[in-house]
Amino acid sequence: MTIYRSSAPPPRRGLAGRPILTATIVVAVLVSAGLGSVALANRRGPDAPASRPPAASAPSSAPAASASPAKAVSLSATGDIIMGQAPGKLPADDGRGFFDKVEKVLAADLVMGNLEQTLTDDTGFRKCGADSDRCFAFRTPPSYAAHLKAAGFGLLNQANNHGGDYGDAGFDNTRKALEAHDLRHTGAEGEITVVPVGGVRVAVVGFAPYERFNDLRNLEQARDVVRRAGEQGDLVVVQVHMGAEGADHTHVRPGDEFLGSENRGDPIAFGHAVVDAGADLVVGHGPHVLRAMEFYKGRLIAYSLGNFSSGPAQLRSGGVLGRSGVLTVSLEPDGRWAGGTFHSTVIGSDGRPEPDPDGKGRAAVARLSAADFPDSGAQLAPDGAITPP
Repeated sequence: MTIYRSSAPPPRRGLAGRPILTATIVVAVLVSAGLGSVALANRRGPDAPASRPPAASAPSSAPAASASPAKAVSLSATGDIIMGQAPGKLPADDGRGFFDKVEKVLAADLVMGNLEQTLTDDTGFRKCGADSDRCFAFRTPPSYAAHLKAAGFGLLNQANNHGGDYGDAGFDNTRKALEAHDLRHTGAEGEITVVPVGGVRVAVVGFAPYERFNDLRNLEQARDVVRRAGEQGDLVVVQVHMGAEGADHTHVRPGDEFLGSENRGDPIAFGHAVVDAGADLVVGHGPHVLRAMEFYKGRLIAYSLGNFSSGPAQLRSGGVLGRSGVLTVSLEPDGRWAGGTFHSTVIGSDGRPEPDPDGKGRAAVARLSAADFPDSGAQLAPDGAITPP
């Protein structure tokens, strides 16, 4: 693996508002058999429309016979991942095999998840203080990154309301734990993570309504970072933690959504803005429930993938709060839709994800998509296949 770091963006801020380690744009170049080096030439300008045609072939001095067109890339994504809450609420057998039951449905060229916790020892930072009954701080030992690697994950999003549960040190320790297991991360302010997959550069950016991350409520800045991601990647994926929480917030409506007094953004306005700026896939999470999927300008916006796992920390796992799924899509190198599937999952009694043979999650997404976006909602077949309206 070779990592290139370009010029640094404005410094990110800690939980107390102080500057901490300068965020950088991280381009992770994974060298595998047949992949070779990856050029960072821009294949599309920042003003390219979302529904761009395939890029014209650039002149090359290489023999024509040696060039082979890149194939469609498969990407899978999950909602909120929590594996436990140290020290007293960790899974049996130290979490080994935590994702075994869903490993097959996770499989894709690039597997992504929203890491709704930290991977750190206790840093001494106290997020909750005396309000522990209504406040949650999640961490598991750094070694739990191995469970993510074993399941096939390649990239984890940290931009959410638990990425900073153990302060600046916990946030950075999580990144170190992921890197130690050859896992990429994204979410810090200004961070663009580019992972070459089969000759296609996939640029991933994370957003959340909190200081240390790219702010989904600032649409102008959101468009800017997505445009910059488009200058470095062939495909742009947006991970975003947005929207109100709870069983009564399954529907998506225009306008800002709140958790108490906390503004958690306007999901529709954000999704449309980043697609306009060049995003090819938008993966939402945060409400702890499944929400609708919409096609906008040919690009899929999944407004929430729900709770994927909780471990013994025990997020509510009954009813709609326990339904989730794995979203798998295939995209052409120019971003065009090449197919997709939603695999229903549930949180088991031990907090680990497992397949849902009844397909309740798929049925919920199909129903919500038709209700909330009658003209643009994704269509889900009984086998989970996703098609545009």
